[in-house]
Amino acid sequence: MESTEEISYVSQQEAIEIDQMLMGPLGFSLDQLMELAGFSVASAIGEVCSSSEYTRVLVICGPGNNGGDGLVAARHLHHFGYKTSICYPKRTTKPPFAGLITQLQSLSVPFLPVEYLPMQLSSNFEIIVDAIFGFSFHGNPRPPFDSLIRRLVSIRNQQHTHEKAAVIISVDIPSGWHVEEGDVCGEGIEPDMLISLTAPKLCAKMFRGQHHFLAGRFVPRSIIDKFKLKLPSYPGTSMCVRIGNLPQTNLSAQEGIFAASVYLEVEEDPIDQFQKWLGDALAAGVKEPHYMVLSTADKDAKPSSRMISLEGVNQDGFVWHTNYGSRKAREISENPHASLLFYWGPLKCQVRVEGFVEQVSDEESEQYFSSLPRDIQIRPIVSKQSTVIHGREVLHQQYKELEEKYHDRTSIPRPKHWGGYRLIPEFFEFWQGEESQVQLKLRYYAEEIDGRKVWRVHKLVPRLAESTSSL
Repeated sequence: MESTEEISYVSQQEAIEIDQMLMGPLGFSLDQLMELAGFSVASAIGEVCSSSEYTRVLVICGPGNNGGDGLVAARHLHHFGYKTSICYPKRTTKPPFAGLITQLQSLSVPFLPVEYLPMQLSSNFEIIVDAIFGFSFHGNPRPPFDSLIRRLVSIRNQQHTHEKAAVIISVDIPSGWHVEEGDVCGEGIEPDMLISLTAPKLCAKMFRGQHHFLAGRFVPRSIIDKFKLKLPSYPGTSMCVRIGNLPQTNLSAQEGIFAASVYLEVEEDPIDQFQKWLGDALAAGVKEPHYMVLSTADKDAKPSSRMISLEGVNQDGFVWHTNYGSRKAREISENPHASLLFYWGPLKCQVRVEGFVEQVSDEESEQYFSSLPRDIQIRPIVSKQSTVIHGREVLHQQYKELEEKYHDRTSIPRPKHWGGYRLIPEFFEFWQGEESQVQLKLRYYAEEIDGRKVWRVHKLVPRLAESTSSL
């Protein structure tokens, strides 16, 4: 760990001169530098965002060398076990870019056109790598990169409102920033993580995210001496080193103590309350906080429950997608009343939601399906839920056949037996515990007044739990 005051920050001109020296008298080729940078970027991402907790990654690559670094990082992330997708709108056939594209295609890493990306990138990706513009970029971003940058900015706005948001990681320069002056307009990307290459650029002094890494172990002594650089030492065999201070650990989350007391701040709208709690769970590092228990019942009121993934929540309700032939789908068709349960153990929080379930429109299901990476699109085509099969190898064979069938197709048609459902809430219960076993419940009931839904909230008297497991 190095203090930021002890590390050199270089200007745009110095960064250009360092690159010229590396690829001139010092004998580095462009593909060598991209390989070193991309591998270091992937290593830094792996150090902060474990592939066991963060699975789906989107790497957005620009038209220049920064985009090449992103392509290399995407290849390594794939080998590290991440489900990686790439958006590379302005491809070039020049070497080494063409070779990188071929390598990624041979690994079946999907390249997603801009028009296939969801407007809310966080709905499909847990990590987004910003490899759009590097230190040599100047001027205003042109289409489609201007709209992509705006989408990345909107993710930060989601974080501010406690909505589910992807982690943004910028390579060398947050795209849209001035290389020396930073986000001069105040409307640029605010990444959670910045990975500076070779040496931090002056704009990195304005970075306020949690994680700042430097990737540049290959910098020769001659460059360090010429530019009087103060660079950190790299630990062990690592190609990256953290600079600046470690983020403060959330001790309350680690020890299982919810920081708030019984004087809980209460929102008038339960959706706002839910999104705030979900944001707290994300900030505390709770694993897979968007997973929920869906409970349904058939026409005879026999219940069944299963874990599924929440894929969208707003004022209209809670959305997930499934096979229309599954047991839960059949039960919803017989009895459209259902409940959801979220439990975030480290925070001692639980949310129950009850309501009426409806099928979303075909247009909404189509839009969501088209935004999914190719490998995820194939899964519902193969999976005939709740049907008998002779063995797992049958599914593997069908999956392989579909991969071959669609390998050169830009899109895969949505299977008609798969789509979305929405639970329209009528009741919420928020449960909160403390280390002292004092419990608090908030209950919201929906009432219709003058043709519109109004929520009534009841703050229940705190009580002591009968046991440490009592909810």
